[in-house]
Amino acid sequence: MADWARAQSPGAVEEILDRENKRMADSLASKVTRLKSLALDIDRDVDDQNQYLDGMDTDFTSVTGLLTGSVKRFSTMARSGRDNRKLLCGMAVGLIVVFFILSYLLSRART
Repeated sequence: MADWARAQSPGAVEEILDRENKRMADSLASKVTRLKSLALDIDRDVDDQNQYLDGMDTDFTSVTGLLTGSVKRFSTMARSGRDNRKLLCGMAVGLIVVFFILSYLLSRART
């Protein structure tokens, strides 16, 4: 701003305006460069996240198939006679007992 007060001729005013214009153009160029690098980083991040989500989709599809097959086998076993039901109830009770024993042991180990 002090340059404006010293400017006596129209040529000096043009030179001051030209310098200010170049300074502002350089500032704008650096900001554009930063914005471009930020946009490229976002693009790479989005690509990585899309690949991760595609992998999760594949994993969930395979798990869904596995669970569907297990449920079908379990339903078939539960429907096939009284002896299988007794075995199924015994396994369920056994798993519950094992769960409580493990939870008790883990709680004792933490304290």
